[in-house]
Amino acid sequence: MTSRTEPTFRESVNMMFDKAISLIDISPGLAQKIKVCNSTYTVRFGVKLRGDIHTFTGYRSVHSEHKEPVKGGIRFATSVNQDEVEALAALMTYKCALVEAPFGGSKGGLHIDPTQWEPDEIEKITRRFAYELIKRDLIHPSQNVPAPDMGTGEREMAWIADQFRRMNTSEINADACVTGKPLNKGGIIGRVEATGRGVQYALQEFFRHKDDVKTSGLSGSLAGKRIIVQGLGNVGYHAAHFLSTEDGCKITAVIERDGAVINDDGININQLQTHLIENKGVKGFSGANYVSNGSEILEKDCDILIPAAMEGVINLSNAQRIKANVIIEAANGPVTAGADEILTAAGTIIIPDMYANAGGVTVSYFEWVKNLSHIRFGRMQRRQQASSNHILVEEMERLIGKPVSEDFKNKFFKGAGELELVRSGLEDTMCTAYQQMHDTWRSNENIDSLRTAAYVLALTKVADSYRALGL
Repeated sequence: MTSRTEPTFRESVNMMFDKAISLIDISPGLAQKIKVCNSTYTVRFGVKLRGDIHTFTGYRSVHSEHKEPVKGGIRFATSVNQDEVEALAALMTYKCALVEAPFGGSKGGLHIDPTQWEPDEIEKITRRFAYELIKRDLIHPSQNVPAPDMGTGEREMAWIADQFRRMNTSEINADACVTGKPLNKGGIIGRVEATGRGVQYALQEFFRHKDDVKTSGLSGSLAGKRIIVQGLGNVGYHAAHFLSTEDGCKITAVIERDGAVINDDGININQLQTHLIENKGVKGFSGANYVSNGSEILEKDCDILIPAAMEGVINLSNAQRIKANVIIEAANGPVTAGADEILTAAGTIIIPDMYANAGGVTVSYFEWVKNLSHIRFGRMQRRQQASSNHILVEEMERLIGKPVSEDFKNKFFKGAGELELVRSGLEDTMCTAYQQMHDTWRSNENIDSLRTAAYVLALTKVADSYRALGL
């Protein structure tokens, strides 16, 4: 096993696809149709910056249009290439199918180091990239809807949405051409935290399934579990924040680009994030011990490991030394196919990326629906719900002859606003998808892991969609 060459990210996705498809009753032709990307558009464009013309290369890949629009983020990174974008597009297809978001899979990327350019230069580059995609309907509210990814965020999504509106002045649903926008540009409350919050909900649901917990070698509840986080970006930070402040977990180590910090008594994530922003790294943080070689901390003893940064950080070179009982893939593809086999054979539970980081696309779906309906969630019913709760409490107090606590009243009278509804919808999505994966895994002796179960579920749903179209 260890003598094998390390598979690329795309090869890993294809190997996991092949493993799952062999367990499904599906024709070879349909299996091949699902596996391949429908199309990939490559654009090379020039932007005049700093007195010279600079040429950039970007991609937008559409993996499957069994449902439209297709959905998937746009990343800005020097690692961007066609193979990576197509693998991520495939993963988006399976992810959307698994959590029942009504999208096909897509992905985009621009080969660029965003740190080398000023904000006004990034805006020019982003708008020109968006222009090239928009004029080919590769950004459109009913055909192809991007979102933030590595190296992009609310700012870039606002620029893309504005560029779309400039080119489609009469499109009433223009805001729905992209998700992950700022609130004042059609965004939704809870989108920034969504992927990290989804990781929290996934772990909570995992610990409700005692047979899965037992298989991992752990026991009890989520409270007190020792967690190592690799990557304190948006996803890693929110996952660590919620797990430590709401579930009582201990974040015992955090790995970043410049090294790692360790504190077996637990790290204050908010203080660490402040330090990281101010100092561009974790070195010098007073609340933990610093280790220069961060990658070796992936092998440190812990209950739960959360890789939340790049692909392939757990691979053939280190898989046998990973001591975590549970790995939850907050990033896309952090465990290679070869490492997955080693860890699964060793009894490590891997909560797979296509499920674990689906919080982002789930809340993106909610934002897209909000943009199409042109009304924020909760606006029509929140006050009516609060009034009904008032009547109920008044009658309850009359019947029992004494008042209920003010704390209970305040919580009960509040009513559900947009954030509460978004979190409720996300939690329901994560719980339902996990239960389906669990049942698929436990009911078929040929399915050896949650990842295989997730692929089997997703591919079955995609195949059923294609069959309904007559393929």
